[in-house]
Amino acid sequence: MHSDDPAARRDRCFPGPTPRELREQAEQTRQELGQTVEALADKADVNARAQDKAAEVKEQAAVRAGELKAKGVEAASRVKDKVPDPVKDKATQAAGQVREKAAQAGQLIQDRAPEPVRAQVAQGAQLARDNRTLLLAAAGAGVVLWLLRRKKG
Repeated sequence: MHSDDPAARRDRCFPGPTPRELREQAEQTRQELGQTVEALADKADVNARAQDKAAEVKEQAAVRAGELKAKGVEAASRVKDKVPDPVKDKATQAAGQVREKAAQAGQLIQDRAPEPVRAQVAQGAQLARDNRTLLLAAAGAGVVLWLLRRKKG
């Protein structure tokens, strides 16, 4: 008993995938190939990967710098709270003298130094202004240590 169904007759005559199945397989293969090519292109783009890594490292460094700055401010606050008033007054006086000497040195450099040196000095001064709290805390801690050593000796 043979069926009169044309699809059944075709299946008996032409075993294997149908044209429709072949088209679907070809489309799926194209999509997979496209994804593979895209993944290979991403891996081959060393410049983009390096830029991504650099941005990641820069972000991590900024976070770490913020953490260190916060710790420095906290330490400065603790030191400041523990330092007796006479020591604070001496530190303030010393800081004033340092500022005065720095201003004198700055004027001397500006009068006599070549332009590249002046630019570097200006950059260093800006860095010091940007980190004033940390520098003052370090100076205060140095004065405290100096006074403690002086009293012991």
